[in-house]
Amino acid sequence: MKRQKGFSLIELLIVVAIILIIAAIAIPNLLRAHMAANESSAVGSVRAIDTAEFAYQSSYPTVGYSSTLLALGPPASTGCSGIQPLSTSACLIDWVLANASTVASSKSGYYFGDTAFNPAGGANSSYVVGGVPSAPNQSGVRGFCSTEEGVVRFTANAVTPVATVAACAAYIALQ
Repeated sequence: MKRQKGFSLIELLIVVAIILIIAAIAIPNLLRAHMAANESSAVGSVRAIDTAEFAYQSSYPTVGYSSTLLALGPPASTGCSGIQPLSTSACLIDWVLANASTVASSKSGYYFGDTAFNPAGGANSSYVVGGVPSAPNQSGVRGFCSTEEGVVRFTANAVTPVATVAACAAYIALQ
């Protein structure tokens, strides 16, 4: 009899099984790396908002700190080219971050909240900014916050961005 060339069904099944085993090992690591990248981006965003808040407070001392992310950003998605910054659109952060205040408009899997406080009336003398995953345990695990101290803090169980300085102070300082 003439021998036919090619692979047997058993040989093909073994190759497919090996590929599936490798994929089962690689995919969870890929997902963890993606969440770590999202968390790193969120920390960078919180720090950018901190810097923007300090600049905003210096530029608009009668207002104090900004009470919304939109006030820190540009007036439109086209940016700040050729316009004069105002207290309602200071052009200190980009459009994507300025609009990342809901789950639907999140930035790198996180959305953010910005709250200002003026206990004595007048200019806002304090603020808190917080960021949480838009899809917990999928886009990220930890929530982040910062106040006028400039220290980024985190917690493992945040569901909504923090809204008070005391709540942010209860978080663990990021090293």
